[in-house]
Amino acid sequence: MSELYEYKVKTISGEQLPLSDFRGKILLFVNVASKCGFTPQYEGLEKLYQKYRDQGLEILAFPCNQFGAQEPGNEEEIKSFCSLNYNVSFPLFSKIEVNGNGADPVYQFLKSKAKGLLGTEAVKWNFTKFLVDRQGNVRDRFAPSTKPEDLEKEIAPLL
Repeated sequence: MSELYEYKVKTISGEQLPLSDFRGKILLFVNVASKCGFTPQYEGLEKLYQKYRDQGLEILAFPCNQFGAQEPGNEEEIKSFCSLNYNVSFPLFSKIEVNGNGADPVYQFLKSKAKGLLGTEAVKWNFTKFLVDRQGNVRDRFAPSTKPEDLEKEIAPLL
């Protein structure tokens, strides 16, 4: 069993959710923000989700305010923004930190398994993406500039 499934996360509505509920799914973890230059990627993420969710893809979005204070809203504001502007239907979670002493344990795990540029662990900006296979293995990390549609070639073989 993958260590990933031992963690619990808090949904945007405040409930604790074990990641084991996603066992057997392909997961794309994304730290998101509503006031970022990459925010329009919500649209591409939703298209990817609609296309592949029936085949086992789950996109898990974690709002984060650590980069340029680009996610200042509370959970209700974030949920409303995502729904009204991008009709997001994939799971949203409570705002977290992805770097530093307060980094969420799930992100500590993801970063340790898929290093960034030059072997660094720190997440560099909003919309960094981590792809996890059906067995809970972290397969890759993608830069914020990687568009969701460019991930299809990585996701398709895992379906």
